[in-house]
Amino acid sequence: MADPRIIDIELDQATIVWRSADVEQERRIAIFDLLEGNHFAPQRDHEDGYKGPYAVRLRVEEGRLAIDIGREDRTPLESLILGLGRFRRPIKDYFAICDSYFQAIRNATPQQIETVDMARRAIHNEAAELLIERLAGKIDVDFDTARRLFTLICVLHIKG
Repeated sequence: MADPRIIDIELDQATIVWRSADVEQERRIAIFDLLEGNHFAPQRDHEDGYKGPYAVRLRVEEGRLAIDIGREDRTPLESLILGLGRFRRPIKDYFAICDSYFQAIRNATPQQIETVDMARRAIHNEAAELLIERLAGKIDVDFDTARRLFTLICVLHIKG
């Protein structure tokens, strides 16, 4: 029976150099929300017909995103490698707007915070759409899953 969802997600800790308390909070929220509800359906047929649930590990390898997909018991099923060239700009923009957002939370008026948050959401939404496009034919994900995965991809790109 098909169960196309992620039940466990891990970020390669060797990839992550540094993260602030704000970024760590974003990571925790993204993982919690992702595990609470997601749609993740690899499109490759496996010999035994396995269709989920999945344990996923995200890592960056030679400038590319590696998505290691495993069974519920974590035995490997497949790895997918995506070029990250088209994500460089959205990641950079997302970091910049997140910095503005975290500063605004501490110092700005509610109106200013709302304005920055709307811009942050717009960048995040555009990046989620790009991720859905890049995964097409490889992994079927819904919009909310793509948004949360993009957050985690950003965490993997923090250089300190």
